[in-house]
Formats: sequence, structure tokens, C-alpha cells
Amino acid sequence: MDLEGAIRLVVEASGLELFDLTFHHGSGRALLRVTVDREGGVDLDTIAQVSERISRRLDVEGFDPGPYSLEVTSPGVERPLRGPRDFAGRVGERVKVKTAEPVDGTRSFTGTLVAAGDRVVRIATEQGERTLSFDDIASARTVADWEAELKERGKKR
Repeated sequence: MDLEGAIRLVVEASGLELFDLTFHHGSGRALLRVTVDREGGVDLDTIAQVSERISRRLDVEGFDPGPYSLEVTSPGVERPLRGPRDFAGRVGERVKVKTAEPVDGTRSFTGTLVAAGDRVVRIATEQGERTLSFDDIASARTVADWEAELKERGKKR
């Protein structure tokens, strides 16, 4: 059974994007974590609906690795950035990038993502603009403006 393919079909039929898929065998119960997203984010009702659909699909497909938990989630407000496509979609936003080795004496860069190409990103930091190669990036994520997030959530209630 093509686990990722079966899950991707359900996720995309629900109008979502499969952001990440992991399956962890630990001591005891295994964990199947499905991370979904779409433009504008994903609410809890949508996550609950797609979780139920994925569960049914896996039952029909005969997915049986033994006892496991299915966790369906969104990338969150401070979402990981893993490659050119993720960065390109976040130009203009605040990001935090950590490099594997120091670049100009530092390994952590926080600022506004100015540009993202196939091989490099450009970040406007307080110390000036920095160009970083994807080969040098160990991890990256968006940085939320929590004050703006709280105001926006207050408007929706």
C-alpha cells in the first residue's frame, strides 16, 4: 500500500495540501502524523473532518501496522520552511533561519524575507541584508507577530 499516496488523495480531495507526513515506531503505540495546510490556514473543524476521512481511507486500504495513533495537524502560525517553495510563499514575512555553520560569525538570522530563489534566500536583518544558500540552512520557520495574531483572532469572535 502506498501510504503517502492514499493520504494525499484524501487531503487534496478535501481542498488541502499535504504539508508533511511522518510515521514513528516507538516503544509502544506508533504515531502517524499528517500535517495539512491551505492558503489562509486550516481551522479545527476542517482538521477533524479530514482526520475522519483519512482514518476511513486507511481502514479501507487495510493499513494495519499494529496499534497506532493518527494525528492530523496544521503547520501552525510559526510554520517550518523547508525548501524553495516554502520560502517563496513567505516573501515579505518575518522569518528565523539557522545555519549549520556560522555565516559572518553567526548561525541565527531573524528578519524579513526579501527574496527566495531556487538556491538562495535574502533576509533583511537589523544588521543589513544577508544572502544565505539553501545548502547552509539547517532550519527555518516563520516568526509570528503575536500581537497582530491576537487582534485578528479577537475580530473573528
